[in-house]
Amino acid sequence: MRQMRPLPLLAILPAFAPLLMLAGCISLGPKTPTELLRLTPAQTAPADSGEAVAAGRAVTVAYPLAPMELAAVRVPVRSGQTTLAYVKNATWADSPAHLFRDLLAETIRARTDRPVLDPRDYHLAPGLRLTGRIQQFGLDADTMQVAMVYDATLQYANGRIQTRRFTATAPASEATSAGVAPALNTVANQVAAQVADWVGR
Repeated sequence: MRQMRPLPLLAILPAFAPLLMLAGCISLGPKTPTELLRLTPAQTAPADSGEAVAAGRAVTVAYPLAPMELAAVRVPVRSGQTTLAYVKNATWADSPAHLFRDLLAETIRARTDRPVLDPRDYHLAPGLRLTGRIQQFGLDADTMQVAMVYDATLQYANGRIQTRRFTATAPASEATSAGVAPALNTVANQVAAQVADWVGR
């Protein structure tokens, strides 16, 4: 009986090349979430609210810094002093810092008479510059309260700097995506309104 000799590897690869290419197009990661969370501003500026930007009047809202627990697009759950988890199936449409920056900019635009600039446009009309850090934005499992803590820094064109901490809490009905989403939106809008009133005073 004649023995079959194995084919060299290089002779086999061309036959599987199409399959290898197809495998590169298929994601084997986690499933895409069926729903994504976002922040909706409670107040928005009217469509015809544009104006000429006078020197020193513009407010540039920078993207806030955030701890590593908020670097992911998931909602953190704190329990006790040292335990951290995430709300199951609760996924942000973007990073919390980016979503809050956009909500904050829109709220300042709606509640003050100051024009608001993107960070990339600050050099066009230097004025107030708002930076900050989100210290907390998630659920406290012990109290079933969603909390937000935002440390803001306001820099004036003349170099003067002011800082202030803003906080807000709201009850969550349950530790689920649907249970925390309204509370997250509520506290983000409450903090944004407080910051806008501070900036526009």
